[in-house]
Amino acid sequence: MSQRFAVTGIGTDVGKTVVSAILAESLQANYWKPVQAGDLDNSDSTKVERYTSNVNLLPEKFKLTEPMSPHAAARIDGVQIAKEDLKLPAVSGNLIVEGAGGLLVPFNDDGLLFADLLEYWGLPTIVVSRHYLGSINHTLLTMETLKKRGVEVAGIIFVGNENNETEQVIKSVTGVKVLGRIPIAKELNDKFIQEQAKQFQW
Repeated sequence: MSQRFAVTGIGTDVGKTVVSAILAESLQANYWKPVQAGDLDNSDSTKVERYTSNVNLLPEKFKLTEPMSPHAAARIDGVQIAKEDLKLPAVSGNLIVEGAGGLLVPFNDDGLLFADLLEYWGLPTIVVSRHYLGSINHTLLTMETLKKRGVEVAGIIFVGNENNETEQVIKSVTGVKVLGRIPIAKELNDKFIQEQAKQFQW
């Protein structure tokens, strides 16, 4: 039976793409980033391709030129993104779907949020959290939003050094399963991705 997960972060720049690459490598999965906004020459899909060996990349549905919220980037490019445009790709095998930013990032001016897409897809979701001042609040808000929307949380992955005080309160309040911890890479390369992938047992 195939394993399929969506990956979301508690905010921007928490390590979501690195974690997605590691998960995809560990599962030898298909990887899909539905919407890429900006940085098209070095997109998230490009990074995943560069650092993995056992991952099949699926093409983005929308490649937007400006590095900003998808709804604003789409408006600049004259593109309208609808939920129906972002149906899960019909592929066999395992699948990792990486979101953009956090749960409440808008994809159009009508209020389509990434959280709406998670409901639409019905995928178990893995939350990426990174420790910084305010991260407890951002993590708990993310977990509460997923719970209220009926989205299954497959677990959480912490990025960076262990912070027992922070992690204990998150686990206590949410009851979430900790799937693993990814250190900050001294050098991000394929060796790092493949070494980290070994910790995940599916």
